[in-house]
Amino acid sequence: MFSIPLLAQLSGNLHVALAALGAAIAVGLIGMKASEAVGRNPGASTQILVQSILAIAFAEAIVFYALFLVGS
Repeated sequence: MFSIPLLAQLSGNLHVALAALGAAIAVGLIGMKASEAVGRNPGASTQILVQSILAIAFAEAIVFYALFLVGS
């Protein structure tokens, strides 16, 4: 019916898609919460910006990990 390499490829594609979806949701939530935090405390906008950029970079790194692990 299905061959093993085809199932492996579909499984890998599913893992990458789920990682990308998770990262997109995480980036959206980080941006939402950073906007709320700046609205509550505008004086801390620089620190909030730095923390949110770091958090977004870590969330996006998950997708690259999934891509490299599936590709190898």
